[in-house]
Amino acid sequence: MDKLRSMIGGREDNEEAGLTAQVLDASTLSYSTRVKWFVICFASGILCSILGTALLFLPNGTKLFAVFYTLGNLAALSSTCFLMGPLKQLKRMFEPTRLIATCVMLLCLILTLCAVFWWGKKGLAIIFCILQFLAMTWYSISYIPFARDAVMKVFTSCLS
Repeated sequence: MDKLRSMIGGREDNEEAGLTAQVLDASTLSYSTRVKWFVICFASGILCSILGTALLFLPNGTKLFAVFYTLGNLAALSSTCFLMGPLKQLKRMFEPTRLIATCVMLLCLILTLCAVFWWGKKGLAIIFCILQFLAMTWYSISYIPFARDAVMKVFTSCLS
């Protein structure tokens, strides 16, 4: 159990860290509190995304959809900060295996809001929300060993 807690907490036994890194990575939250806040943050992210999808069908609901869907994705993404800490989360997000997915996801988050508020293009905002979903999915499965390879093989076999 301690091994699981140290892995989720972002600490590895064989990793030597300086005093500054230890202070920045330290968390005063207990394990159970971190898991509770992860669940709360992740559930609120899903709720925001579902609410945004429901608001899509209201008059002038595209703006609300884009905002709530983007906030939902941000909440779901930031929920893992409670498990592994914000610095460890940022380090893992920008590892070479996740760099492209992270950049596409963050770019789509920004472009969704730009399409709705600055450019006034509702169709473009919906396309960016779809790209947000795809990028977030690709980013999420990067944490599962060999999941990307399995998805690629399934799509390759379906298309050929």
